[in-house]
Amino acid sequence: MPQPSMRIPERQVLASYAQPRLARSLLDIGTSVVPYVLLTALLYQTLGVSVLLTVALMVLAAGFLVRTFIVFHDCTHGSLFPSKRANRWVGRLAGFLVLSPFGRWRHDHARHHASSGDLERRGVGDIITLTVAEYRARSGRGRLAYRVIRNPLVMFGLGPIIAMIVGPRIATRSQRPRLRHSVLVTDVVLLMVVAGLGWLTAWEKLLLVWAPPAMLAGSIGIWLFYVQHQFEDAYWQNAADWNYADAALRGSSYLKLPRLLQFFTGNIGLHHVHHLNARIPNYNLQRAHDENPIFHDVPTLSLLDGLHAVNLKLWDQHGGKLVTFTQARKSASKQAVGPIRPVADRAG
Repeated sequence: MPQPSMRIPERQVLASYAQPRLARSLLDIGTSVVPYVLLTALLYQTLGVSVLLTVALMVLAAGFLVRTFIVFHDCTHGSLFPSKRANRWVGRLAGFLVLSPFGRWRHDHARHHASSGDLERRGVGDIITLTVAEYRARSGRGRLAYRVIRNPLVMFGLGPIIAMIVGPRIATRSQRPRLRHSVLVTDVVLLMVVAGLGWLTAWEKLLLVWAPPAMLAGSIGIWLFYVQHQFEDAYWQNAADWNYADAALRGSSYLKLPRLLQFFTGNIGLHHVHHLNARIPNYNLQRAHDENPIFHDVPTLSLLDGLHAVNLKLWDQHGGKLVTFTQARKSASKQAVGPIRPVADRAG
């Protein structure tokens, strides 16, 4: 059920954490982009030497690619550098490594921040989530399509291919010219780089070096995004009751990871702080959380909690929580959708 809006710190208190430091931001690049590129080159040179060595290097490369995505992500928020130009150019270069057009991703992600937890604005930059009533109202084919989309094998197996390779390559006339331009320029540059590397090296080795770390990093990224907004006591409200601060503090989890995993994920587990003020660079998120009591009473998930959250599929408006398909079947009461605009009965 809706709870009273949480009181947020004064703007100037949070603003003190939203001050990027050039040396610290350069260190972020030195501990993300640089090791990822170096590991990729080393992996190419050591293919065939040892299966264990190859697997170890691939896992490490995936970890640093996740961290590279955090650099890209901070640049899209304009939070990594004091200079807008620096954020833009570093973001574009990091975007090539994570296969994402900087301009369009920045636009779509800003919409996600502005609508996260709003039932009437679902579907932009998030994972499709139906209410129990909407799911029951679907046809058999529609229910099957939703089950397929929310299946972990599809989300974390095919998901990276769709989210990293297919989706970001599509430019449509419905997009604003600058967003379409962002997509097309990124596509052309990537095509030239891939063609050049393919000409210089063996295609099969190039694919083997790039694909496994990229797919693993993509799966980790999708899981991180999932558990940061899809947990039992998540926040979903009608537009009239939706509140930005509540959506940040109650609808974004604090994923408390072991220190090593927190390093590779760039502190993104402190998602409640990030959603309350997206201009705070990743390296200031922990300090902001620790020094402000308002952040101490937020939904907190352990690594195990995050893995279990994958079983949650539907929003139960009556109970005010996410539930599994089994729990939804057993629910005796039907939900009243009210003024919510139903999600279209579509396959994807």
